[in-house]
Amino acid sequence: MITLTRTQLAMLAVPLVALLAVAGSRLSGLGASEGPSAAAPLARLDGDGSGAGVVPALVVHVVGAVHRPGLFRLKDGSRVADAVARAGGPTRRADLSAVNLAAPLADGQQVIVPRRGPAGEAAVVGGSVAGAKVSLAIATVDQLDELPGIGPVTAQKIVDWRASHGPFQSVDDLDDVPGIGPARIEQLRDLVTP
Repeated sequence: MITLTRTQLAMLAVPLVALLAVAGSRLSGLGASEGPSAAAPLARLDGDGSGAGVVPALVVHVVGAVHRPGLFRLKDGSRVADAVARAGGPTRRADLSAVNLAAPLADGQQVIVPRRGPAGEAAVVGGSVAGAKVSLAIATVDQLDELPGIGPVTAQKIVDWRASHGPFQSVDDLDDVPGIGPARIEQLRDLVTP
């Protein structure tokens, strides 16, 4: 059996206490709200995703050029700007001109904040990140107009349908929009997301 002197125990205890203090302060910050705020209404989700005692909320996934990407619980009626603020705000390289910050959020939505490309390179194609699907939940008329077979009139019908019926639950919901049929839905299926 190893016997340690008081001095040796103290030398071991000091770094251990410091390590526990740092870990505790970091863990206590996760999931803790800093109080009510218009830009950051609720706390970041913890590991189990439970929001016990939280008002009815939306859960959104914020990724890209933000300081703290992840899952966030926000109040109903929140906007994309609220989600970006909750994720620590945009980084210096964020291209906010490619994000509709005023768009309403839908439960389960992913908010993508693209990064600006090097000078002279376009990081955005058709109002969305190159290769990324257009989100029916937040796309503008201009972004929808860029899709094949969708003109400005049909794009406006999609936005109007979303405003009166709520967010699209699936791509198949496009069938309810006047002027869009099964053939057009199949053409758009790999280009859009609810």
